[in-house]
Amino acid sequence: MSKAQLVITAVVLEGRSKSEVARDYGVSWFWVRQLVDRYLAEGAAAFEPRSRRPHDLVFGFGADRMPMVMRAQTGPQTGLHRQTTLTIRPMHKLLAV
Repeated sequence: MSKAQLVITAVVLEGRSKSEVARDYGVSWFWVRQLVDRYLAEGAAAFEPRSRRPHDLVFGFGADRMPMVMRAQTGPQTGLHRQTTLTIRPMHKLLAV
C-alpha cells in the first residue's frame, strides 16, 4: 500500500483530520489536501502516481521563430557545421527579441 493510499484512507475512512494525518505521516498538510481532493473527484485513480513532468514548455515559442532557433542550434555556417548545445539562458535571450 502506497503512502498516498494510507493518507487517503486515514482521512476519508477513519475520519481523522488532515493536519493530524500530515503530522503522523510526516507530509505536508497541503499534499494531504491535494490527495483527498483528487480522491473525491476521481475515485481510485487518485492512488496512482502522477507524472511530475511539466505539460507545457515554459519558454515556448511560435512557429514564426523556429527558423531563428534552428540557426542558433546549428551555429555559424563555416563549413564545420558543428552542432552546438543551447542552454536556457541563450535561448531565453534569443526568444526575448
